[in-house]
Formats: sequence, C-alpha cells, structure tokens
Amino acid sequence: MPVRYITNLSALDGLTSEERRRLAPVAERYAFRLNTYYADLINWANPDDPLRRLVIPLETELQDWGTLDASREASYTPARGCQHKYSDTALLLVNEVCGAYCRYCFRKRLFMNDNDDASLEHRAGLAYIQEHEEITNVLLTGGDPLMLSTRRLRAVMTDVAAVPHVRIIRIGSKMMAFNPYRVLDDSALLKLFRELITGGTQVYVINHFDHPRELTPQARQAIHTLLRAGVQTVNQCPMIRGVNDRSHTLATLFRELSFLGCPQYYVFQGRPTAGNEPYEVPLVEGFHIFLEANRMVSGLAKRARFVMSHATGKIEVVGVDDEYIYMRYHRAHRQDDYGQMVVALRDDSAYWLDQLAIASGPPSLVDPGEDVALQDVWD
Repeated sequence: MPVRYITNLSALDGLTSEERRRLAPVAERYAFRLNTYYADLINWANPDDPLRRLVIPLETELQDWGTLDASREASYTPARGCQHKYSDTALLLVNEVCGAYCRYCFRKRLFMNDNDDASLEHRAGLAYIQEHEEITNVLLTGGDPLMLSTRRLRAVMTDVAAVPHVRIIRIGSKMMAFNPYRVLDDSALLKLFRELITGGTQVYVINHFDHPRELTPQARQAIHTLLRAGVQTVNQCPMIRGVNDRSHTLATLFRELSFLGCPQYYVFQGRPTAGNEPYEVPLVEGFHIFLEANRMVSGLAKRARFVMSHATGKIEVVGVDDEYIYMRYHRAHRQDDYGQMVVALRDDSAYWLDQLAIASGPPSLVDPGEDVALQDVWD
C-alpha cells in the first residue's frame, strides 16, 4: 500500500492554521516528519491523543533543557557511524531518517543539518568490527534501517554477516508501528532475512511500539510475517509523559506483545535530551508505573527491565523505598562495573542518575575522575 511522507505541518488538515503557526518554530529547530498511515491513526479531535503527542511538536520543546548527546555517544564512536560501548555489541548508524520523527527522540541531532554521526557508507565501521573479535552482535540503527532500500540493506547485512565472529544482526526499527507495509509489501526483504538466518546469522528486529493503539491489524500481521521468516522479534520503548505513563496502558502493551510473540525487552527512562522536557517522567514515578504494570500481566509478559541508558552503562532500577533508590549495572562500559549495585538517596523530582546523590556504588561512578579512553577499556 502506498504511504506518503509529510515533512511540513502545513500539509496536516488535522491542525488549525493557528496551531501550524505556533508550532512552526518548533519544527524549524527539531525536524518534523510523519506519514499518511500513522496520521490516520491519530484522533485529531483530541489534543491530548497519545499518538498525536508522539509525532506532533509541542511549544514547550523550545525550553532550554538537556543536551543533544545526553548519553555521550560520541565517547564510544571509534569510527564514523560506528559505536562500541559494550564489549560484545557494536552499533552501525546506517542512515539518518525514520518513518516519522518521535518528538522525544534521543538522537534528534541526526536530523539536523550540521550532524554527521550516521554514515550511509558502512565500510569504516565494518573494518572496526572485523578487527574486534569480541563483537558477536551488531545493531543496525540510525535513523531507521528499514527506511533503506532492500538492495542497500542487503549490501550492509551481507557484509556484516560475512564477519566470522558476528552471529547476530539486530535491526532497531519503528517501522512496524509507523509503516508496517514496509514488511508486508516487500517479499525481497523477507527473502534476505531467510537467507541470512539459513546461513547461520540470526536476525532480530528490535521493535519500538510505544502505545497499544499502534498494534493495528497491519502491525500485527507484519510481526507474524517476520516470525514466519525466522526473525526473532522483541520490543522496547521509553516511558513517555502523556503517551504510556499509565500502568494500565503499559500493561496492555506488554500483554498484547506477549500474545504476538514480540515480548517487551526494555522500558527506558527518558534521556535528558534537548527538547524532551515535556515528555519526561521522574525516575521514581516511572519505576512505580512500571512495577504496577508488571503486577497486571503474566510471567511471559513481564520480562522487561526498567533501565537508564547512562553514559556509563545500562543501569536497571530494581527497587525504591522511603529513603533510597536501588539500581544495578545490567550492562557496563567498564567491565568491572558490571553487576555492581548503585544506591542513591531517594529524590522524587530526579529524572536521571546525574541528579541523584549516590550513597554507594562502583568507584568509577562515586568518583569518576578522568574519562577512560575507549582503547583503555577493551585493549
């Protein structure tokens, strides 16, 4: 089914002329992009519709808040378009466009004219991966890799699969939510996945459904189509104010995804990215929403972890009491930090680790000192 992309607010009949005028400066600073499939899912009569909130700018995005690289991804970039934060996993940022632009995107810097973090040429990143035998997983991201043509995607994926120590290729994509016809209408894409899997490289599609209403019949069919092709599917999403910050909403999402064979993998605490303040949920509140959602679902639907993708690693929030917030390094850049507990004084207004008073934790967090160079960690 043809899907048309929309990059100008003036093309949206669901907005009044006054709304278009007020929101134009926001779209000028932080790029706007939508498509006709997703626009049809929005209840335009409701200004608080969660799907509208996902993609339509808010004036409050212009408040001076956060940074464009909140997790310091530049620190883990050994080659253009390649990140290596955790020993066994490398990222290739293979494009800089998505099916639509989430307003709370933590990589919105990619959609700005003066940014070159992503690379349509993957050779430099591939060479780095070839030299590092500890890398068994490669995540294709961006941007959304499924916005690439299948021909281009084949070139990237077959090159990566040819590296002997790479056993898994992950594709981070919101296309099942934004435009499931990318899978439903492209038999060549499914053929590519089957060939790679048959050849010994497992393919995972890391989906990004944020709200149960994104699980349309077409989206569900796309997930089933991927599963029949042998692709493993999981889901991850951030906690977003006004979208999924209600326990029953999150529980419904977890439950329906488990029925589809696409279990929730992570729920992320929103990063303090520039423009994202209206979408942030404080850490303690988010943990309680997550915990209550898990009370409502079966064991197979409660496999997700509530984590912060902090500069030092993926830090899982495991408990909160009257005095403290308890966390653990689920993934860590510094290998000695893995599994270490972090205890911080409870602060119900804090949204990120850097705002918390640390009571105990690994020395690198309590007294970080000088940044450790990438080669000092892996070599």
